[in-house]
Amino acid sequence: MTPAIIWLIVGIALIAAEVLSGDFVLAMLGIGALAGAGSAALSGNPIIDVIVFAVASVGLIVLARPALKRRFLTGPGVRMNTEALLGTQAVTISTVTSTGGQVKLSGEIWSARSIAEGEVIEPDTTVTVVEISGATAIVSAAP
Repeated sequence: MTPAIIWLIVGIALIAAEVLSGDFVLAMLGIGALAGAGSAALSGNPIIDVIVFAVASVGLIVLARPALKRRFLTGPGVRMNTEALLGTQAVTISTVTSTGGQVKLSGEIWSARSIAEGEVIEPDTTVTVVEISGATAIVSAAP
């Protein structure tokens, strides 16, 4: 069997194995092996083939893998951390004013304050989270 076909089989096997891992490492190595197959078909020099494989694989792992992981694992428009709480509903546990209070937000008790100066929100009132400032939810009375 020629070296180009061996590189090709290894590359396809690595890309297929990526389906099981989902970590984007085997795919990068598989693409590197395909580059090695191309080099083997053109040059026939095994040292050059290994160098092409190594350079392509390392380049893809260092440059392409982080961007692919961000793109596919988080996806566009996915809000994370406190950003995911903006616009959600909460229920006041105690009276909430512009200086303080408490709300139950996503099953947890948060310190809160109203967004409008002088606004008083009574307990057991549904509110909307407008902003998160540190560990304090800034809320407004839900319409």
